[in-house]
Amino acid sequence: MRVSTLKLQDQYWGGTLAPFLGNLTFLKEINLTNINLQGEIPREVGHLKRLQILDLSQNNLHGQIPTKMMNCSRLKVIILLYNNLTGRVPSWFGSMIQLTDMLLGVNHFVGSIPASLGNLSSLEELSFGYNHLEGSVTPALGRLSNLIFLSLAVNYFSGNIPPSFYNLSNIQFLTITENQLEGTLLTNIPIAFRNLQILECGLNRFTGTLPSSISNLSELQEFDATGNGFHGPISPAIGSLHKLQSFNVAHNRFGSGKTDDLDFLSSLQNCTQLQILGIDNNYLGGVLTDLIGNLSNNLVWLTMGNNQISGRIPDGIGKLINLTAIGMEGNSLEGTIPYSIGKLKNLVSLTMGANKLFGNIPLVIGNLTMLSFVDLGSNKFEGFIPFTLGNCTKMERFYAPGNNLSGDIPNQLFGYPQGLIELSLYSNSFTGPIPFDLGKLNHLSILHLQDNKLIGEIPMELSGCSALTELKLERNWFHGSIPSFLGSLLSLEILDLSNNNFSSTIPHKLLNLTLLNTLNLSFNHLSGEVPVGRIFNNVTAISLTGNINLCGGIPQLNLPPCPTLPLQKKHKRSIKKRVIISIAFGGVLITFVTFISIYLLKKKAKKLSIKSLALQYGYVKVSYGELHHATNGFSSSNLVGTRNFGTVYKGTLVHFERPIAIKVLNLQTHGALKGFLAECKALGKIKHRNHLNILTCCSSVDYKGKDFKAIVFEFMPNGSLESLLHNTIEDSESANLSLNFVQRVNIALDVAFALDYLHNDSGEAIVHCDVKPSNVLLDDEVVAHLGDFGLARLIHGAASRSSSGQASSSTIKGTIGYIPPEYGGGGSVSTEGDMYSYGILLLEMLTAKKPTDSIFGEGLNLRNFYNIAKAEGIIEIVDSRLLIPTDERDQGRRVITRLQNMEDIVRECLVSFARIGIACSEESPSQRMGIKNVIMELHAIKQKLLS
Repeated sequence: MRVSTLKLQDQYWGGTLAPFLGNLTFLKEINLTNINLQGEIPREVGHLKRLQILDLSQNNLHGQIPTKMMNCSRLKVIILLYNNLTGRVPSWFGSMIQLTDMLLGVNHFVGSIPASLGNLSSLEELSFGYNHLEGSVTPALGRLSNLIFLSLAVNYFSGNIPPSFYNLSNIQFLTITENQLEGTLLTNIPIAFRNLQILECGLNRFTGTLPSSISNLSELQEFDATGNGFHGPISPAIGSLHKLQSFNVAHNRFGSGKTDDLDFLSSLQNCTQLQILGIDNNYLGGVLTDLIGNLSNNLVWLTMGNNQISGRIPDGIGKLINLTAIGMEGNSLEGTIPYSIGKLKNLVSLTMGANKLFGNIPLVIGNLTMLSFVDLGSNKFEGFIPFTLGNCTKMERFYAPGNNLSGDIPNQLFGYPQGLIELSLYSNSFTGPIPFDLGKLNHLSILHLQDNKLIGEIPMELSGCSALTELKLERNWFHGSIPSFLGSLLSLEILDLSNNNFSSTIPHKLLNLTLLNTLNLSFNHLSGEVPVGRIFNNVTAISLTGNINLCGGIPQLNLPPCPTLPLQKKHKRSIKKRVIISIAFGGVLITFVTFISIYLLKKKAKKLSIKSLALQYGYVKVSYGELHHATNGFSSSNLVGTRNFGTVYKGTLVHFERPIAIKVLNLQTHGALKGFLAECKALGKIKHRNHLNILTCCSSVDYKGKDFKAIVFEFMPNGSLESLLHNTIEDSESANLSLNFVQRVNIALDVAFALDYLHNDSGEAIVHCDVKPSNVLLDDEVVAHLGDFGLARLIHGAASRSSSGQASSSTIKGTIGYIPPEYGGGGSVSTEGDMYSYGILLLEMLTAKKPTDSIFGEGLNLRNFYNIAKAEGIIEIVDSRLLIPTDERDQGRRVITRLQNMEDIVRECLVSFARIGIACSEESPSQRMGIKNVIMELHAIKQKLLS
């Protein structure tokens, strides 16, 4: 048999290219894209003299292109993108005169572009982007008259663009971004390249003006000239570019600070397809007028920061309803923020810092529920932080320093536990204590509250901010002791508590902060001994001045020695004093011993309860050292991902034949130990095919003497359902696995069986409390296993299998988007709550959209997203990857393509699957479909699909 085509793209094959490939001498096409190939390109490829197409892109190939490939003289297409190839670009490529496409981008090629490539008169696409090429751009490229696509981006090219370059009259896509090119590139481009659609020349050293002849580029869609030295006015001629979608000239020297610098904006009203407008970091002056509201409704990105723009922010900005980013920082804008900004419901980033804005931060900012980044710093805002800001649950960074804001920082304003990373409110006039709700921000990294009038003590709740790297509270009116829990915030790098009224001693637990590089405790009322070690040994990193009662520390601190109690000669004590002291000491000793005994008994009982888990359920006992060895020292190469309260590693243990997954608890996370005990307790009672079975657990200390807790599970090679639905590879070794409809129905059934067992067949009913795709793991046969029982609750008694069976819960259990509505209202956990989460999971499997997806808002959620498309329009909302064959018997034909070609049986099954998800996620718990009925209906769907 003569093989002419070899196609194996987008699969997880791995391995190397064998030299035997050269024996297939009749091959005309090789397409091995994205199959994880390793090694080098074998020189035997040179035997394939009939080869016309060679595509080895998106692999891990290394080494040089073999010289013998020059024998492949019939090659028309060579694509080696996204590999690790090295060496110089072969000059013999110039002899392959039939080449139409040569794409060598994203590798590690060095040297210059061979002049011989000018012989490739048929070449249409040429890519050298993202390599290490250098030197001048060879004039020989000007002979490629048929060239349509040329990428030289992100290399080290220097010098001027050769004049012959302008002979490329057919060029449509030209990117030379991020090199060291210079000269006046723009002068001739509008005349030479009339077919140009995309021009990217940013991050070079080009100079000159933007000529009015740019209007000749009638096909231009994207223009990016950021980070150069272009100057002069921005020509109004850009308004003639009716197909323009992106215009970015940021970080240049356009404008002169004059009033007419923004006149070109009026011409942009004609560019009705414009989506990106970037003019920031120039010298543009003038007043921003209301005509800005006449720009394209398609505009999503508007940045004009760091110019010399003045005037008020016009109300017309509210017309740009599709904006996701506004950048106006670093200008001379004044007045108030217009209320029309509340119409920009898609806004994610809002930066207006360093202007002259005043008045209150408008309440309508709470309408912008997609906001992630806000910078209002260095203005003259006053009044309170608007309470509506609590609606912005996606907020990650909020900056409002250097204003006149006042009042208390309210609780529950920034209390969304999964979002905020940075909060900067320094240099204002805030009063009152630090809100205790900040302790819920377990991702908070930077907290700057310095230079205010805050009072009280540092709240204990702040210990929940385990990710804090910077805590700056200086120049306030705080008092009390420096809390020892600060020593448990192990990520801290900067801690500044200076110029307050703190008293008592410096807690020795600050020695635990191994990353701390700046510590300022000056000008308080601290006393006692200064610790020795870690940061306290670095006099340039700490400041303790203004605390006159401190003593000790290292000699370089020049503090007085701490007083010591003189030795008392017992023969000089009176009998009376000895009797009194003995009685007093005896009483204290008895009390102390009693307290310690009770404490140790409790601690011992807790440790025994953990250590005995493995013995209680008959597991093999493992030590920290064995797990350390099993994961190569908990190496990042063995890291699978992160889960509730911990990190998961892959490893091998001699006790088990197959790979294992080891969940190591982060004991600094609030509730981690409680979750560990809950998960061990729940999993110890569970033995079911569709549950992630526990193999053993470990409660020990690590090599540094710190507590260590871990749970060992079966390893699931296909990762989580979430990673496959949303194309992430964090915890999946089979990132190329695409779940078809039958597989998803099978997974839905597996999870239903798991819940049925928990709710009805496990003795005492167990409520999982966190059913979601990331907790559904898939083995090598794509069988689903429900895992992560850290929030699980047992429901005792005979009533546990009825709808009345509930377990009390003082806090909301679960993950945002999957939590049933009754939990948010303080209701108790129940099996019906699991059914709600399961229903959301089904809808996510159908649509591949998370319940927290950015498209949801304004009353739209994953449930009523289905109602947008009735049964006849189900194709409009399903995951596009469902549009493939549904089982092995259908390979070679498409079951679902477009609506007119969809088989009725498949459409009916999709609708039925969606309706189960809707029925399970009803708002009222009593109206939700039961798990037994779910299993019955899913079985019916499966039978229809396979019939």
